[in-house]
Amino acid sequence: MIDVYSWPTPNGHKIHIMLEECGLAYRAIPVDIGAGDQFKPEFLAISPNNKIPAIVDADGPDGKPISLFESGAILLYLAGKAGQFLGNTVREKYETLQWLMFQMGGVGPMLGQAHHFRIYAPTKIDYAVDRYSNEAKRLYGVLDKQLSKTAYLAGDHYTIADIATFPWTRSFANQGIDWADFPHAKRWFDEISQRPAVERGVKVLADLRKPLNDANAKDILFGQQQYAKK
Repeated sequence: MIDVYSWPTPNGHKIHIMLEECGLAYRAIPVDIGAGDQFKPEFLAISPNNKIPAIVDADGPDGKPISLFESGAILLYLAGKAGQFLGNTVREKYETLQWLMFQMGGVGPMLGQAHHFRIYAPTKIDYAVDRYSNEAKRLYGVLDKQLSKTAYLAGDHYTIADIATFPWTRSFANQGIDWADFPHAKRWFDEISQRPAVERGVKVLADLRKPLNDANAKDILFGQQQYAKK
């Protein structure tokens, strides 16, 4: 049994979807990031960067429990454990890894900033809104170009690169994206949306999430509590 410490965010959904796709037994343990659960000592013990998701697998590689944080590392671990979604050859593996790194280094951080400055920032900063909205469009352009040539990001097979990227594109409207400008990415998005495991994965913990309009929750997520010594 794998314990998944998570919340219904794009990074959390990556792992929920992967577990559903692999058919691995798991238990989702909510970490309410708006309430500050991510700063509790028991969570920091497995996720020292105070970010979700994190996992504890009672049946680790050597038969002993293993804990992991960082969604990309968790996806790689689960792909290895299940023997799925990482490509069937060495070439396919590295093609998958480059697109996974693209998500981790570009799509997640930049779209996260677009969300923040377009939706959550207490003061509208035109420069920041323009910068990250334009970067979001650039990144969708990269996805669209690739997906004009291949069925999935790393080629003809669905991989952890798609599983990592898809949840971030579910908030396309908040990122200032018009799907009409990215038809190949939209085709990919629609196909993945209809996968049964994806439909199940995005529902995990979803009933617990509330609109982020509480001042205390915003302070926990974006204010000084983030920077206090833990």
